[in-house]
Amino acid sequence: MEFDYKDHGKKPYVINIEDATKENNNYRTTIWTGEKLQVTVMSIQPGDDIGLEVHEGIDQFIRIEDGEGLCKMGPTEDDLNVQIKVSDDDAVFVPANKWHNIENTGDKPLKLYTIYAGPDHLEGTVHPTHEDAENDPNEH
Repeated sequence: MEFDYKDHGKKPYVINIEDATKENNNYRTTIWTGEKLQVTVMSIQPGDDIGLEVHEGIDQFIRIEDGEGLCKMGPTEDDLNVQIKVSDDDAVFVPANKWHNIENTGDKPLKLYTIYAGPDHLEGTVHPTHEDAENDPNEH
């Protein structure tokens, strides 16, 4: 199935999220942004990571669809006291204001989708690479 990788937010939208996640080759693609929720699909290359971050006031759900990694979370960027291996079908729940990162520890892209409650990225955000995300002035 061919997916239209753009932000379809603020209107009804139905998608096979597993297939869309696995077929996405961009580092990050925002596929739906509403008033209180946002969904992105991500492809993290081997040896790369999401990037250590914290979302102030925003809870986050991450679902691993393919690959393996190491999830790190903690109260500060220097105290990541939770470290758990993650792989296919795992779900990660990140409380608001919690520092977190997921590193790809495998030898193939780590495919995941994430749900932000509320939105974290500008509507329509697409980052083909991790470097593009880091260089985006709208990112934290």
